[in-house]
Amino acid sequence: MECPHLTTSVCIAPDSAAFPSGSPSSWCCSVCRSNKSPWVCLTCSSVHCGRYVNGHAKKHYEDAQVPLANHKQYEKVEKEKTQHTVCMDCSSYSTFCYRCDDFVVNDTKMSSVQKVREHLQNLENSAFTADRHRKRKFLENSPHKKILKLNGSTTMLCATGLRNLGNTCFMNAILQSLSNIQQFCCYFKELPAVELRNGKTAGRRMYHTRSQGEVNVSLVEEFRKTLCALWQGNQTAFSPDSLFYVVWKIMPNFRGYQQQDAHEFMRYLLDHLHLELQGELNGSSHSVISQENTSRPSSSKCCINGATTVVTSVFGGVLQNEVNCLICGTESRKFDPFLDLSLDIPSQFRNKRSKNQENGPTCTLRDCLRSFTDLEELDETELYMCLKCKKKQKSTKKFWIQKLPKVLCLHLKRFHWTAYLRNKVDTYVEFPLRGLDMKCFLLEPENMGPESCLYDLAAVVVHHGSGVGSGHYTAYATHEGRWYHFNDSTVTLTEEETVGKAKAYILFYVERPVPATPEKL
Repeated sequence: MECPHLTTSVCIAPDSAAFPSGSPSSWCCSVCRSNKSPWVCLTCSSVHCGRYVNGHAKKHYEDAQVPLANHKQYEKVEKEKTQHTVCMDCSSYSTFCYRCDDFVVNDTKMSSVQKVREHLQNLENSAFTADRHRKRKFLENSPHKKILKLNGSTTMLCATGLRNLGNTCFMNAILQSLSNIQQFCCYFKELPAVELRNGKTAGRRMYHTRSQGEVNVSLVEEFRKTLCALWQGNQTAFSPDSLFYVVWKIMPNFRGYQQQDAHEFMRYLLDHLHLELQGELNGSSHSVISQENTSRPSSSKCCINGATTVVTSVFGGVLQNEVNCLICGTESRKFDPFLDLSLDIPSQFRNKRSKNQENGPTCTLRDCLRSFTDLEELDETELYMCLKCKKKQKSTKKFWIQKLPKVLCLHLKRFHWTAYLRNKVDTYVEFPLRGLDMKCFLLEPENMGPESCLYDLAAVVVHHGSGVGSGHYTAYATHEGRWYHFNDSTVTLTEEETVGKAKAYILFYVERPVPATPEKL
């Protein structure tokens, strides 16, 4: 939101002497000395802990609002009430106003917030640079060092985490998953780098502020930069702030720092990448999206028509929607393109919440796929307009997969509206790590070879918590034969058994290569 209190509240100059020593993300609260969730007041530069620790940052603001007994000093009190209201997260650099009770996206005319943000980030980077050599030495000598032995050679763990910019775990989980789908990721990493030159912002890092006034932004370029940063072997987590800034610009639904739905973000991301790449194919000099043309179609389906791009060539499949009138037997067929399939978890399995729970059978991914493709009688609210009967009639519906994609993305519908609440279906769904056979769900399986319908798991997005607007997202992904767990800044090696026990929300399956047929002599 646009905060009206910045002019009076942001009073500190970006000067190292005004701040504590060390990296901002490890600063301690001046009251309880906790280094969890430090926030710096942009009026007096004092550091306090966030509301989910001991709440001293909020108390600092509240104490500044207590009126003085002497009414002659009323004007001074009113001025001071507008101060100490804005603070900045020392880890994500997001800005919050206590009077507005919301995160701030604007800046002062002098870009005071951005200057403080840049200064804090410089302090953080300086601390990391000074400490990097010591950490590497420790890592090399530690018995738990992040080193793999592959084919007899020693290799450092090369995965890089993504910093949480303020409830952006939904974005981080999707980005880490996509970065491990090689045929998709490699396309972007091999694109030539493009510099956006737009007045004074040329060559500068872009932050979460509307005051800079950029009109044109490139989602493809920032997505490319992020993917390139994730597998360079950096020990320091990468901050996707420039990408997040572009997301704010072109996807208004994701502005702010509240928790978002990872599946919805993935759909918007792929949709906009596809549209921007189509612009390149249509002859524009660079794939740049203008703010005036960023509205998404009202349809719930991704906009995947038009020229083919890497998005549709990798994730694109085709469904056949078959509807039969129960009165006259007229059959209607329609072909729908898709980038992912959203699967219901059958109601008979919804009480089983863990793999080892004894009551009832375990729900499998095949159960969800079978429920999606089974013949279904439409209810009274979905009557089919029969062209032969010339009126709405009862009918049945069935889906077939007419064309399988190279990467099959399966979304398990874990959130359902009941009255005014969106509840989570916490059922454990068993899924294969290798050899998911999709042949029985095809429209014409006889035309497919015995191994052309097999898929192996590449990544899994998991939602932890009870609601879509809360909780936390992490991802598991396989890279060069090893499984990793991506939890924002933290990346750890994990075992297949751990991955198999996860309560999947989104699954990414990659088509298994068909063995080449030997030529006859």
